[in-house]
Amino acid sequence: MDFQIAQYGPACQTLLTDLPPGELGPGQPDPTRREQLEELTSASLFAGRTIADPQMAACCRAGLWLLHNYLDESHRISQEIHTPTGSYWHGIMHRREPDFSNAKYWFRKVGEHPVFGALGARAGELATGHATERNDPATTFLTRQAAWNPAAFVDLCEAVTRGRSESVVLCQEIAVAEWQLLFDHCFHAALGQ
Repeated sequence: MDFQIAQYGPACQTLLTDLPPGELGPGQPDPTRREQLEELTSASLFAGRTIADPQMAACCRAGLWLLHNYLDESHRISQEIHTPTGSYWHGIMHRREPDFSNAKYWFRKVGEHPVFGALGARAGELATGHATERNDPATTFLTRQAAWNPAAFVDLCEAVTRGRSESVVLCQEIAVAEWQLLFDHCFHAALGQ
């Protein structure tokens, strides 16, 4: 997957540069980005383009807050978006809290999501490329899954968090791919594409 930040508006591009590796837990909020995030509106995020779906635009804002480890701010936005995609951002936030059972609740509300196909394929590629993880029973589902199973990924993140799996880097890479695929989906859907 090639995540091209140049396709997003200038306000968004600055928030997508110089990022740390994907967080599995709450992470530390980035105080240097707080003011930018607070000033970010759907209009400024889309830089004068016509927003066709305001809820998807709000999903983008929830994702950006989450990216910079502001879980509470992301949560306030995502819990007001009563769509599968709003539930998806909500589920990721709870997975990172970590509140694994609540994350699974929100992922059940997602149902089948348009990014699941690409995410399942990318997670399988990443798992195949990690020699250590190929021997980790907790990651077996990643190379054998017919479709993305967000609850199984929650279980894997929990196993890593509790020290029952050493697949931290793999989970971080999958979390980054998930964020990118979901954000890209939201951005284009907000524009009606």
